[in-house]
Amino acid sequence: QVQLVESGGGLVQPGGSLRLSCATSGFTLENYNIGWFRQAPGKEREGVSCITGDLTTYYADSVKGRFSISRDNAKSTVYLQMNSLRPEDTGVYYCALDLCSLGAVSKQQIDLTSWGQGTQVTVSS
Repeated sequence: QVQLVESGGGLVQPGGSLRLSCATSGFTLENYNIGWFRQAPGKEREGVSCITGDLTTYYADSVKGRFSISRDNAKSTVYLQMNSLRPEDTGVYYCALDLCSLGAVSKQQIDLTSWGQGTQVTVSS
């Protein structure tokens, strides 16, 4: 069955870096778009970045120039390199199958999409 497993989160100081991984199984990664999303406490889930099957990338304005998304189809893994982290980047980060959205995600989209379990990113001094 479809599985997405995020890893790489943690506690980092402002200005620091983290690389998140989304390991996938149960489908052929190269045929699908993968999105990265985040959800801060009390806030809606929002799109951060997306990479399409043909390697087109998209970024939310808030992370443009700081985050970089990539994929390794041979390893069935999608990465999110996060640099110059800010406290407002704090949240649970999720990857999602075939959902490219850079805005808030509706409950319907959440219910209809395959997600990983999430990985916590905390940016704090």
